[in-house]
Formats: sequence, C-alpha cells, structure tokens
Amino acid sequence: MLDDLDPAALGARVAALDPAAAAARRDHLTDQLNHHNHRYHVLAAPEIDDRTYDLLYRELELLEARAGARADSPTQRVGATPLDGLAPFAHRTPMLSLANAFSSDELAEFDQRCKKLLGDDAPGVIAYMVEPKLDGVACELVYERGALVGAGSRGDGQVGEDVTHVVRTIRAVPTRLADAAPPDRVSVRGEVLFELEGFAEMNRARVANGERPFENPRNAVAGTLRQLDPRIAAARPLTFFVHSFGEVEGGAEMPPAHSGQLAVAARWGFRVNEHNQVVHGAEGAVARIEELRQLRRGLPYEIDGAVVKVDDVALQGALGFVTRSPRWAVAYKYPPDQVTTVLEGVGFSVGRTGVVTPVAFLRPVKVGGVTVSRANLHNADQVARLDLRAGDTVVVERSGDVIPQVVRVVPDDAHPTRPPTAYPERCPECGAGLVRADDEAATRCPDTLTCPAQLRAAIRHFGARHAMDVDGLGEKIVDQLVARGMVRRVSDLYTLDVDVVSALERMGRKSAENLLEGVEATKARPLNRVLVGLGIPQVGEATARDLARHFGTIDALLAASEAELQGINGVGPVVGAAVHRFLADPLKRDEIQRLRDAGVQFVPEAAPRAVGSALTGKTFVLTGTLPTLARDEAKRRIEAAGGKVASSVSAKTSFVVAGDAAGSKLDKAVALQVPVIDEAALLDLLEASGETQLSKGTRAEG
Repeated sequence: MLDDLDPAALGARVAALDPAAAAARRDHLTDQLNHHNHRYHVLAAPEIDDRTYDLLYRELELLEARAGARADSPTQRVGATPLDGLAPFAHRTPMLSLANAFSSDELAEFDQRCKKLLGDDAPGVIAYMVEPKLDGVACELVYERGALVGAGSRGDGQVGEDVTHVVRTIRAVPTRLADAAPPDRVSVRGEVLFELEGFAEMNRARVANGERPFENPRNAVAGTLRQLDPRIAAARPLTFFVHSFGEVEGGAEMPPAHSGQLAVAARWGFRVNEHNQVVHGAEGAVARIEELRQLRRGLPYEIDGAVVKVDDVALQGALGFVTRSPRWAVAYKYPPDQVTTVLEGVGFSVGRTGVVTPVAFLRPVKVGGVTVSRANLHNADQVARLDLRAGDTVVVERSGDVIPQVVRVVPDDAHPTRPPTAYPERCPECGAGLVRADDEAATRCPDTLTCPAQLRAAIRHFGARHAMDVDGLGEKIVDQLVARGMVRRVSDLYTLDVDVVSALERMGRKSAENLLEGVEATKARPLNRVLVGLGIPQVGEATARDLARHFGTIDALLAASEAELQGINGVGPVVGAAVHRFLADPLKRDEIQRLRDAGVQFVPEAAPRAVGSALTGKTFVLTGTLPTLARDEAKRRIEAAGGKVASSVSAKTSFVVAGDAAGSKLDKAVALQVPVIDEAALLDLLEASGETQLSKGTRAEG
C-alpha cells in the first residue's frame, strides 16, 4: 500500500518546538544532511537509507518554514560538489532533483496543488506520465547538429563532472542522432545504470580475475563514470535510459507532450523505458505506481520508486520550479525490501567519536539484490527494544544501496530460552568504562585520544582529502602504525622516521619518503582544513569555514566563549556548544599544542576587507554560465573581497550576476528592480576592491 507513512506526525512534532529548539534542530539536521550528501554523492558510501534521508529532509523543510534556511542547507542546492580530477561540466539549464511523496494522499495533494497553481488553465483531469524511478546515476548528453559533443554528471545541479570519454563507450548512447535534420543543439538527460544480468556477469569475471566484486549496481556506475581511462568503462556493460530534455535549440518543433518528446528520443536512437505510461488524474497515477511495484522484482534493472510528471509541456512551463525541484513532477519512493534470516550474534564497533555501535551478524541473505551478512543496530536502546538473541529469526530491510537494518524479531517458542544480548560496560577495544550522557542515545568510550579504534579512525579522518589530505595514508598503513605503537595520537604523525616507516608491510623506502613528504606538506594547511582534521563534533567543511572566517586564528578561536561561538551566523547553539566543549577539554588543547610544536601552522584566514571595500556588505546572486569564471571561483573571489553570495534573489540582494542561460533568478531580479550585471562588471568591482591584485600576489607567492 502507498499509505505506509503518516507525515502529519512530523509536522506535529516540529510545530511543538519553541523557536530556539526549532533553530537548534534545523542546525543539527543541516549539518547531518550535508554530511550524508557528501557520503552519498561524493564518496558513494552512504551511512543511512534513502527513506531515512527523505524523512530527515522533510523534517528540515518543515523546520526551515519556521526558522529560515541556512545558506549551506541541502534544500538550497542539488546533489553535491564535483570531485577533482575531471573537468567541470556546466549545465545551461539546472539539473534539478524531485520532491518526494510517501502516500496516495500526498499524490492527491500534488494533483490538487497543480490544479490550484494552474487556475483557469487547469484541465478537468491532468494527464501524467508515470515512469519507473531508475536507480542509476543522472547524466546529461549534449548534441550539436546531431553529433555527441559532451556529457556530464549532475554534480551540484549547476556544474557536474565531464564524463564524455566514458559515455562515448556506452553502446546504448548514439554518437550521432538518427535524424536527417537534427536540432542545432539538444541536451538529453537520463540515467546511466547496469542491468542486473550484466552486473552479475561483470562481478563473476572480477572474482575469476582475483578482483573484489562490486557491492551494488549504483555505486559501481558512480565509480565507472569517474574512471579516467575509458578502456575500463568500455569493458563494463553500462546502459542509458532517457527521461527528459534540458534544452532544444533549432530544428523541427518538438511535440507538445512529454510522452511525445520521449518518442522523438526513441526515434533518435535512445533507450526509453518500456514501462513509461500516460495516466489520467491522481487515481490513475496511484494505480500505475502499484502496478510498477508488482513488476519491480521481475525487472532487469533496479528501481526504487516511480516518477509522476505532468505530461503537457506547456503546463509544465506554467507550473515552473521552486529552488530545488520542478512543481510539475514528484517522486514516490517504494518502502524498503524486507526478508527474514537468522541472527548469528551481535558485535560492537567503536567509531571515530567513541560511539560504540552494535552490529548484527546475520546468516547471509539476499535483500534488494545484494547479499548481506551484517546490519546496523544503532544504539543500546535499539538492542533493548528488539530484544535480540543469537539464534532468533529476524526481519531485515534494505532500500537500494544502503546499510541493512534489523526491523524486528519473528516470535518463536525458543526465544525466551536464548541468552539475551548484553551491552558491554567497557570498551571492546581499550577496556575503558563506557559512558552515556542523559541527553544522548549513543554510548561512548571516553578514551578519545588513545583508544585504538578511535585513534585509527581519527588518523584516517585527519588525513582525508577534505581535511589535511595526506597522500599515501591509507587504511592498511594506518592500522600498522597504530598496531605497532608508532602513532599513539594524531600529532605523532609528525615524528615518524623514514627508516621505521619503510619497514612496514607494502612500504618501500620511496613510498615511506612520499608519505612523510605528504605529512610535511600539511603543516601549511589553512585553519579551516585543520579544524576539519581535528574531528570536532558537528563541524564539517562549511562550519569550519565559518569559524575560520569569523575568528581568523586558532588563538582567537581557543579564547572564544560559548556564547560567542553560538552567535556566529551558520553555527548556532547546538554546534557552538559542541565546539566549546571540544576546545575546552585539556586533552584536546594539549593535542592542538602538540600539533603547533610539530610545525602545523593553522594558517590564519586572510584579514577581512576594509569597510570601504567596494564589495563589503554587498550580497550577490549568481545565475547562468559565466564566460570565464566557474561558479565556485566567482563565489570565492566575491567572499574574499568582503561580499556575500546568496542562493536566492530578494529585495535585499545588491547585484545579480547573470551569464548565459540565466533562469528564473534573472526574471525575479528584473521584477524586484535588483541591479543585474555581467561578468565584466563583476570583475571591475573585484578590481576596485583590490581583490584582483591580492589574488595575483597570492598566486605569485605560491
């Protein structure tokens, strides 16, 4: 049934919060969802399932309706920032994601909302295209005069990664459109995926060659698209399904219906899903979604839901968009798959922050197309609620490519005779007595500096790409450094000797020298990167930048009061309190001093612009594609000159910087009479502020 969730409970819970609690919860969810976005979109290693993410996202939307949205909120963006190593790929028309529906009532509300927004133009019954929601990776293909000239991943919706070299190897992608008079330019959008049979065959070949099999199709697609060598991609059976167009310039007029346009794509040589179907009204959409649910297990590829789109393209245009998604489409996510298996035991793992997480060891079982033998049990309360005992039959669920969860125990007469699971009183790694704060669900090991499990995780985090970026500091090297007592705290990395390191397994002298050179290079990392590397609870990349920009130096940050930390825009009370607790801990302060003694410079942020700078206090909104500046570069230079960059246009916006294919933000700027400038005018402002000369000087010194 579609009615397997009552979102009203979320609304009631949010409505019951006072303003301060709502803002605190908003800040917490913003940081958490940004973390999960990074894990999912950049690392392809999610920590929570899609449905949990969607519900947290829904809660954040409700909170932001009360408390406003932070500039770094995931509701203000799509997807995640592209990885380094591939050229950027700008989307002329943003690649948006879809709003979600969880029940038939919400689909009916979507239908009524469309009719209300259309007003007198609304037909009596709206025709919808219902499509399987393919569990692949979104991609845009660009053709000029019929020839494939480029392909890019979605990235952050504005700029993705150029994956043309990989897409050209996909046999389902025509390198030239089958049309005697193709458009001058057309961008075709769809999903890159593996069909299950091809994925299984590829894994069999990998095992035969002594390689590790891929865990699931979607992660394998994401990794394949990022391959720099197209020969690797060519050997993997990727396919591509079209689901929409980004833009069409020139050529014959396109059909007035989305279904008709997909028929054109099929004539051009693309795969269009054979289960797409036009239905009428919300009832027709609900019925088709249920039909697809029944077909789901027999499909040759994975789907995780269905997409409902207004079929009439003119009505799509009239309905328009919100910041993150079109108003004329919605995605329904199917509930997770569930299977039963036997619980063989419960173990306990210790994470970077000392949280002791129970893990269920399962008799291997296939769920959602993947064989699983472990499941996350979250915390002591979950273990107690489930009353898990070795030998129990348990229900396990999994959605898409996420970590499996134990849902419940299947009752049987022998359950009471089995020994109950005992939560440990001491850390399974170091033996320290475990603690649990009154306001937390987590049980922690308090030995945050020397517990081997925490130390291994802390070193990996410290050396990670988004933190100190230590080249060569892989998991196996870290394990050896800790096991041999060569590193007892993160700061010990700076005391390593090349002769000792070169004696480690899989390490020759040259590799050891490269590793130590990588460690040495981190001494000049900027303050915000070091703050991330320290592993301060609640502090990710965005919050670290906010702290570094506000305080400038590590000394100023160490001297900050809790009230000052909580008052920083973008930090808030929950994060501010966590930062203060961390920095007030004598052991943490001692470690910071050890890093300084080792030569880590905590390079201060550049001094803020003088009050008289041309950009100080000005708010900019960027829209469209600029001729020479990438969006991230433009934002960096504006902020370096004292300005701010916002995601939406309001009466308080100082300037809208418009490039090619500027969208609704430009229209809103004109309506609000906000000044609109181009890249040349922006560069003039930057030069007037002194930013250009400063940037050139900084680069010259580097």
